[in-house]
Amino acid sequence: MRTIISGLILSLLLALAPLWQPAAHAQGASALRIEWEVKNRFRLFRNETDFQRHVAAARNDGVLGAERRLALSSDGRGWARDIVERLCVDRAGRLAETCDRDGVRENYFSPRDHAVGLVLAGAVSANVRCVWSFEDGAGDPRQVEAACEDEVRVRVAYGKTTNATLDIALPDGTAQRVVTEIAVRDVLIAGMGDSIAAGEGNPDRAIRLSDEGFCFRRFLAGNAEYYRPGRAGYSGNRSCADDAGNDSDNWARQSARWESGPCHRSLYSYQTRAALALAVESPHLAVTYLPLACSGATISTGFLGGQRIVECASPGTSASCPDSTRAQLAELNAALSRARAANAERKLDLVLLTIGANDIRFSGLVGHVIIEARTERTLLGRGGNVATVPEAQKILDGSLPGDFAKLRAALKPLVGGNLSRVVFVSYGHPALAAPDTPCPGGRDGFDVHPAFGADGERLREVADFVSEQFLPKMKALALCEGRACRDQSDRMTFVDAHQRAFAEHGVCARADDDPPFDRECFLQNGDSFDRNPATAATDPMACGRGASEYRPYAPRQRWVRTANDSYFTAMTYPQGLGTTLQPANIHDATWGVLAAVYGGAIHPSAEGHAAMADAALPAVREVLGLAAAERGNDAPAVPLDPATLQRQGAR
Repeated sequence: MRTIISGLILSLLLALAPLWQPAAHAQGASALRIEWEVKNRFRLFRNETDFQRHVAAARNDGVLGAERRLALSSDGRGWARDIVERLCVDRAGRLAETCDRDGVRENYFSPRDHAVGLVLAGAVSANVRCVWSFEDGAGDPRQVEAACEDEVRVRVAYGKTTNATLDIALPDGTAQRVVTEIAVRDVLIAGMGDSIAAGEGNPDRAIRLSDEGFCFRRFLAGNAEYYRPGRAGYSGNRSCADDAGNDSDNWARQSARWESGPCHRSLYSYQTRAALALAVESPHLAVTYLPLACSGATISTGFLGGQRIVECASPGTSASCPDSTRAQLAELNAALSRARAANAERKLDLVLLTIGANDIRFSGLVGHVIIEARTERTLLGRGGNVATVPEAQKILDGSLPGDFAKLRAALKPLVGGNLSRVVFVSYGHPALAAPDTPCPGGRDGFDVHPAFGADGERLREVADFVSEQFLPKMKALALCEGRACRDQSDRMTFVDAHQRAFAEHGVCARADDDPPFDRECFLQNGDSFDRNPATAATDPMACGRGASEYRPYAPRQRWVRTANDSYFTAMTYPQGLGTTLQPANIHDATWGVLAAVYGGAIHPSAEGHAAMADAALPAVREVLGLAAAERGNDAPAVPLDPATLQRQGAR
C-alpha cells in the first residue's frame, strides 16, 4: 500500500509540473549521487560500533597512526580490552560457524547476504522524500520510502549484483533519478604462523597489576626469595611462607585475556590489523578473517601438526584445560570445508604467514642472551630454553629448508596452486639500537628477574646471526631463491619493508617522551625493584610509583617488549609444559622466570605490529587486485522524463 501511495504522490507532482526543465536537471544531476558501504564489514566483530571505532581512528597515516590514537583514547590500557568479548570466536579462540552479528545470525564462513547502508550525497531540498528500489533478479523489487537525508539499510545477496534506483520528486515539480550497482566482494583471509603472527606479548586485556608485592623463590638458593608486583584482585597468600595457602584458581581468574588463551592470539596481531585495515579503507568490501596463528608454533609442530597449549583458555578452570591444540592446517581445511558446504564457489583469497623462528629455536637464543645466573641457566638449558648460535645455524642449514618445502606443498592446493597468494611477512629485528647497531646489553628492561641481564657479547652474536643469516634465509625460502622451489608458482609474496623502521625501535630504544612510568621506574642501571624482601612485600617498585600506573599500550620508542614489559603486561602462568619446566605452584622458581618471558618478551608491541600491518597492506592489496581503497561505481544522478518516472514510481 505504501508503495502505491508513493507512486501516486510522484504521479501527482509530475502532473502538476508546468514544464520539463532539462538544464536545471543537468545541473542537479552533477551534484547528486548514491554512496554505499558494507556495514560492519570486518566480520570477526559482532558489533558495528566496535568496527566504527576503527573507522573513526583512521586517517592518512596508516595503521600505526590509528593504533596510537586508539591507545591514547584508552589511556594506554588498550582498545581491545572490551572488544575481545564481542567476537565470532569462543573463549578458546575457536571460530563460531554461526555468529550473531548486529542481531542477525550469519554463517561466518560463507555469508548468505551482507548489510549495506546507502545515502544520497549532494545538495537536496529539505523534507524531500525519496523512493528507493532494489532489484537483484530474485523476486519482485524491494522498495523503501525515506527522507532523502536518511541512510537506508538493506541486506543484499552475497555473490549477486543488486541494482539500486532512487527516485526523487523535487518541490519545483521536477524529478530526478539516481542509480548505482551494489556488488559486495567478500574476501576470505587466513592468518597463520607462530607467536609473531599471533600477536604474542599483547593480550587483548592486559593483566591488572597490584601495587603490592608477590613472592617468588629462587632456584636452589635456600630461602632466597624476591618480590615483584602481583595480580590485582588476588586475595590469596602473597608470601612464600605457606604453599598450602595458595589459591591457584583465584590467581588464574585474574589472568590476562586473550582472543585465544591456548595460543596467546591477540587482536593486536599484525595479521588481524592488516585484515581490519583493509575493511576500514574499502567500503565495498567485506573481510571474513580466519585467525589461526599460535604462539610456539613450528612448521612441523603447530602448523602441520598439533602442539601443546600456551595457557588455559578459561582462567580458573585449569582442570578442564586441554593439553594441545589442533594443527593450523587442519583448522584451515575444516574452515574451508564448512565454507564450501554453504557456497561451493567459496575460495581462500589470501594467507598471511610468519613462521620459522621457533624452528631454529629463537626463544632459546633469547634465553642464551638474557639468562646470566649459572643455576637458572643450567636448569633452563636442560628444559630446552637455552640455545647457541651454532645450534640455530645447524637447523637453519639443515632441516628448515625441507620443512619449509613441506609447508609450501601443504598450502599450495588451498590457494589455487599459486603461492603468490601467500603473503609472507618477515620478522622485524628486535635488538637493534640503530641500523646495523645491536643494543648494548645490560639489565635495562631485564631486571624483573634477578637472574636476567643481557650479555653484550652474546647479544651481538645473536643479532648478527639474525641480520646476516636468519632473515636472508627466510627471504630466500619464501621467494624460491636458489634451488628452493620446483617452479615459480611456489614463490610467495614477501614483505620486509618494516625492517628499516624496527632498526630505530628495538628493545633498548628510549625517548624523552616515553611514558613517565617507564622513564622513572624502569631504570637503565637495573635497579628498578626493591631488593629488600621486608619492604618489597608491600611496595616492590624502587621509584615510589605503584605498578598499576604502568600502561602497556601507551606509545613509546621501543616497539619490542622487554622482559619487564612482558611481566607487567601478561604475567603468564603457562600450562602444557614438560615436567622439567611446568611450575609446581604460583611461587615456584620456574614460573618466576617464565612469567617474565613467556608472555611476549622480545616480541613486537602493538605499535610494532601496526608498523608490520602497514608494510603488509600494499602486498595484500596487490594480491587481491585492489587499489588503495575500493570505492566501487557510485553513479551520479540523471534527469528522468516524466513518463519514465511516473511508470517507475507506480510499480
